[in-house]
Amino acid sequence: MKYSFGAHDGTFHADEVTACALLLLFGLIDRNTIVRTRDLELLKECEYVCDVGGIYDEKIKRFDHHQVSYQGELSSAGMILKYLQNQKVISDKEYHLLNNSLVRGVDAFDNGRVTTTLGFCSFSNIISNFLPIEHGAASDEMDQAFFDALDLTYGHIKRLHMRYKYNISCRHLVEESMKKYTECLMFDVSIPWMESFFDLNGVDHPARFIVMPSGSHWKLRGIPPSQEEKIKVRQLLPKDWEGLLDQELRNVSGIEGAIFCHKGRFISVWETKEDALKALQITLRGKKHG
Repeated sequence: MKYSFGAHDGTFHADEVTACALLLLFGLIDRNTIVRTRDLELLKECEYVCDVGGIYDEKIKRFDHHQVSYQGELSSAGMILKYLQNQKVISDKEYHLLNNSLVRGVDAFDNGRVTTTLGFCSFSNIISNFLPIEHGAASDEMDQAFFDALDLTYGHIKRLHMRYKYNISCRHLVEESMKKYTECLMFDVSIPWMESFFDLNGVDHPARFIVMPSGSHWKLRGIPPSQEEKIKVRQLLPKDWEGLLDQELRNVSGIEGAIFCHKGRFISVWETKEDALKALQITLRGKKHG
């Protein structure tokens, strides 16, 4: 059957659910031709088979990782993601996005390279929680649980992919600002900027701050030294603004439109763009008072 997907019945895990969601999102299977069975004759009729069957061979669209002959670190999720990359269904950048934000962890959990840590809930833990509460659940109840888990996974991956495409669509605005400004990047609309900034060699760019809208207000935010050091900034906001709100910040900064400065001194919020620019000038001059 064209556009069909086969996986084992019974208890399910995040890897085959994720594999199925990936194929569904990129239009390679249909939801109404998903089959859950261990009957090899039925699985032979499926275009894609994941996590069952004992074969890993992209050419015939078989993606199992349980057989002794496979010694790699992928689960069926990673196998399908690699297949999508190899078939040019997704770009290399899309592959790394989905792998680093989700699939890599699913592979590691399914193959026992990571285990549950107290206080930490992984995506694989969330999918496991979709399983029926009582053991011995009927097959139709288990199938419904699988499709409920699939819907959540599909929605999650779809949003990851949509955010990626949105980031890409804003990239030219970041590039223009990097060419135009040195100390502070300026944006007239709120956009995702950090990933594009560092992809465009932002680590060598001299800018220390960004100014952009934040809802109905404006923010002055410090730029991290690198993509890997997101919690740090190249220059902190003034020490005496630390953790202040509203009137207290107005009194100290001398800026009427003051709203908030984070106690970490990496971001502040102001009523207008003009207020944010005043805050920027005070910060760049190293002045403590307006």
